[in-house]
Amino acid sequence: MTVVAFVIGILIMVVGLAVSIALHELGHLYPAKRFGVRVGQYMIGFGPTLWSRTYGETEYGVKAIPLGGYISMAGMYPPSAELAAASAGGGAGGSRARDGRARDGRAGGGFFATMVQDAQTANDQTLRGADDDRVFYKLPVWKRIVIMLGGPTMNLLLAVVLFAILFSGIGVKTATTTVGSVSACVIPADTQRTTCQSSDPASPAAQARLRAGDQILSVGGTPVSTFAEVSAIVRDAPNQDLAFVIRRDGQTQTLTVTPMLATRDKTDASGVPVKNADGTTQTTQVGFVGVSPQLQYVRQPIWEGPAAAAQNVGAVAGIVWQMPVKVYQTAETLVTGGQRDPNGPLSIVGAGVLAGEVASSDAPVLDRAAGMLGLLASLNIALFVFNLIPLLPLDGGHVAIALWDGARRSWAKLFRRPPPPQVDAAKLVPVTYLVVVALIVMGAVLIVADFVNPVSLFG
Repeated sequence: MTVVAFVIGILIMVVGLAVSIALHELGHLYPAKRFGVRVGQYMIGFGPTLWSRTYGETEYGVKAIPLGGYISMAGMYPPSAELAAASAGGGAGGSRARDGRARDGRAGGGFFATMVQDAQTANDQTLRGADDDRVFYKLPVWKRIVIMLGGPTMNLLLAVVLFAILFSGIGVKTATTTVGSVSACVIPADTQRTTCQSSDPASPAAQARLRAGDQILSVGGTPVSTFAEVSAIVRDAPNQDLAFVIRRDGQTQTLTVTPMLATRDKTDASGVPVKNADGTTQTTQVGFVGVSPQLQYVRQPIWEGPAAAAQNVGAVAGIVWQMPVKVYQTAETLVTGGQRDPNGPLSIVGAGVLAGEVASSDAPVLDRAAGMLGLLASLNIALFVFNLIPLLPLDGGHVAIALWDGARRSWAKLFRRPPPPQVDAAKLVPVTYLVVVALIVMGAVLIVADFVNPVSLFG
């Protein structure tokens, strides 16, 4: 692996992450502005601001750490009682109420009550000077849901586009019926050798004078269109003469090939070796001729991109659902030195390592481009699923609050009761704090693991 190519792969992943975050926040920004909400900031990243410009009422900027982003909307939560009283003409009384509540919250409510008070104070700051009807919390439930789902939806759409380019633009590497290589001999399965010795018998394909570049048209009288069909016929016909109809240099000819009986590892439908009770790999007797197929990219129908995205959503959802357990198992490997689950969660560091390995591999450029597209598409699927978790501060948490608020109001309307007060998400700040701490801890474990015991594409 070349260092320069490895670094380029990491940079591509960082830029791809930044673009994904930018589009995610744009998915929130556009509907918020369309619905009239005052948006103070649109920021990519966290930490110190590297660049910003104000257009209209919104400041657009880029911050130093490209690991997230946000938009600042006026009135994410209903106003505190103090601000509501002041807005209604409470004046100095409202100020006194604010001071009394702050003292009571800090003295009697403890740390978490203080957090709630601080969140309400910060939210009140976004409400002061804002138009009464240009705040998030006053929107109908469906509009709040549209705004909060806009970000994850952008990530899903980007993943669909990337998968469509990968599957329908580049294609899927497929084993064709064209011979890629012919084994000169048959090497016993119980040896680690990769070169022929004088004692090794010639392969049936070499004996029949099959050559690389020959296109196999039929085997044993059965037309074939995939190499899997060729393999299936050969496996089931050991020691039987098979007529291979091939096209060579534009001419059709027939060769007689007699598959030999060979011992090979037994695999399941997914190609995974089948194990015995003692852990050894099961073997089976099959027909063998000694040819390998030529691989080429075959473009897939346009619907394969969305289908791949949907399949990845299910796979990532399964990992996210078990995230605490998966992270704990990853932490165990740091202590025991065991092998990590290659299908387990990764941090952005781990994703960067994989991107570096793809970019610096010895594969053709098209293979590396396909690998990078797959990684970026998977990254956006992860962002989509992760942000739908129904916990604050994630988008799914705001959606859950909006749904609960709508359900309460519908219930009151059904029984002709006065509409209840809106759900104040600021009161859930302590839970949000615990979620953030848990995410930081799990993220730190994954980052350390990705440095000390990384998952590698090449083992």
